Amino acid sequence: MLAYYSVAARQEFWTEHWGGQSVEELLAIARRSPLTALITAALPAEGRVLEAGCGLGQYVLLLRERGWRVAGVDWSLEALRACRRVAPAPLAAMDLSALAIRDATLAGYVSLGVVEHDPAGPDAVLAEARRVLAPGGVLLVSVPYVNGARRVAGSWIRRRNRAIARRGGAFYQYAFSRAELAAALARHGFVVRSARPYDPARLLRQAFRRALRRRPSAGGGAAGSDASASRRSALADLARRLLYTEPALRFLGHMLLVVARRA
Repeated sequence: MLAYYSVAARQEFWTEHWGGQSVEELLAIARRSPLTALITAALPAEGRVLEAGCGLGQYVLLLRERGWRVAGVDWSLEALRACRRVAPAPLAAMDLSALAIRDATLAGYVSLGVVEHDPAGPDAVLAEARRVLAPGGVLLVSVPYVNGARRVAGSWIRRRNRAIARRGGAFYQYAFSRAELAAALARHGFVVRSARPYDPARLLRQAFRRALRRRPSAGGGAAGSDASASRRSALADLARRLLYTEPALRFLGHMLLVVARRA
């Protein structure tokens, strides 16, 4: 696993993080995201589903719109309140390693970008997920992915984060290879069915933003023509198709979504 250091991902961090975002905007993004198709294809059609670490609850709302019986839990009360202001939904504040849910009562469990933030590793949350899932229940969990780019830069990433830790930086998250996440799931009685990278544009967006910050601002030019806007749209569509090819996902996919069943 690759360890990243910056600020500790404690409760107050998430309250501040979600406070700078909009439920409506995140819901609109979720409605068009390729990740949504992966989630809906994997979830069971019947039974209760939990999103653990739901944040502002955009996936709770989206899945309920589409017919699933979904509830959400998070430890940020402010994020849950923001979700409820947009639409009614069953939400509760809970510790993901000690859920107030009876054993073997869920058909599905979704946790997107959560388990990587525990410095002790994902085991406590995964053990609790197994407890609340019924036998044969479906677990969907995503984590930062040790993709091809991170493998190439692994030595540099480790040196940089050790230096951040020495300067007082706190543990933030781990990134996992497929084998590392599969091994963690196997320890808790899950059988992996699929593993799919997603969000391949994340690293490119970060590099583009850094380049823009370094670039001197140009004078205000004339607005682009309809033809140039159309060309940009066509290029963007081509870039999306290329980024979602299997080689690009393996090399650039920022996150890894694993679908597993409780044995």
